[in-house]
Amino acid sequence: MKRIAVIPGDGIGPEVIAEAVSTLRAAQDLYGFDVSLISFDWGAEQYLSTGVTLPEGALQMLAAEYDAILAGAFGDPRVRDNRHAADILLGMRSGLDLYINLRPIKLIDERLCPLKGRKPSDVDFVVFRENTEGMYVFVGGNFKKNSADEIAVQEEINTRKGVERIITAAFQYAREHSRKRVTMSDKSNVLTYGHDLWQRTFKEVAAGYPDIEANHLYVDVLAMWMALDPGRFDVIVTNNLFGDIVTDLGAALQGGLGMAASGNIHPGRVSLFEPVHGSAPGFAGKNVSNPIAAILTAAMMLDYLGFKEASAGIERAVEAAVHAGETTADIGGGLSTTEAGEAIRRYLIEQTTEGTNQ
Repeated sequence: MKRIAVIPGDGIGPEVIAEAVSTLRAAQDLYGFDVSLISFDWGAEQYLSTGVTLPEGALQMLAAEYDAILAGAFGDPRVRDNRHAADILLGMRSGLDLYINLRPIKLIDERLCPLKGRKPSDVDFVVFRENTEGMYVFVGGNFKKNSADEIAVQEEINTRKGVERIITAAFQYAREHSRKRVTMSDKSNVLTYGHDLWQRTFKEVAAGYPDIEANHLYVDVLAMWMALDPGRFDVIVTNNLFGDIVTDLGAALQGGLGMAASGNIHPGRVSLFEPVHGSAPGFAGKNVSNPIAAILTAAMMLDYLGFKEASAGIERAVEAAVHAGETTADIGGGLSTTEAGEAIRRYLIEQTTEGTNQ
């Protein structure tokens, strides 16, 4: 049995994660895989009432007792510094050494793409974002803060180990998934030390994958080509900050953040799966948020856990619901969050029944 920790989070998190969990349970009944879902109430409410963000020993417990984590969004306007969100989400990413942030950018229906005349075959790539280093280590400080002479220093950290393992993961994914090209993106013409390390490491790793085309784009050029010709990309690998930015651009290409699944992965270890749309507190409790990102994230998690048939079944059910227009308003439908989740589960059941009857 695989054990999954479920952390619904803040804002719309509990609503969309509830639909993801219901879809997991429906898939479990249909495909017969064995998982146990255990819920944790970590988030703003617990922090505000107890002052605790992550309980003591939480990371050790997750690493020792769980196979995956399904989490919602974190963020609440009542916690102005968002300390709990940083401690929980970034704490799990760094504390569990989840060095791969994997973001599939896949267009389901051409009407969702803001680019004119683009088809699903034109928007189908993945981004590997380094997830534990870069600007997100928060190294730096302020001198003479709040004065006219203030100096602020923020440092980016790149290690050979960290850079090599994310680039290797990108090439390995390309080979295993019949992807033909890996594009590395940096800003080595300006960040001449840290991104020189990326340049050298990329060339060395690429030499071990002669069957995969390796190319490089500065991040500003990458963003331009993502808008002009996303079909040129198969696998993109980049650093933590640039990955954060370009994956949101990628989400726009597939229909918005409500469609964007994400995994924070360390192969062979407990890994964290989360939709990336944020907690959107203004929409919380209104039953209007798109559950597709959370449901596709759950499908990613099943794939990681080895339940590939069920994962593919959920993806097909999402595609069927999108093509039929049975979605929330952000992508052109008229359904509530719960209704959109129910539509996906209906298609999941129908396709499974049809397959059994053939």
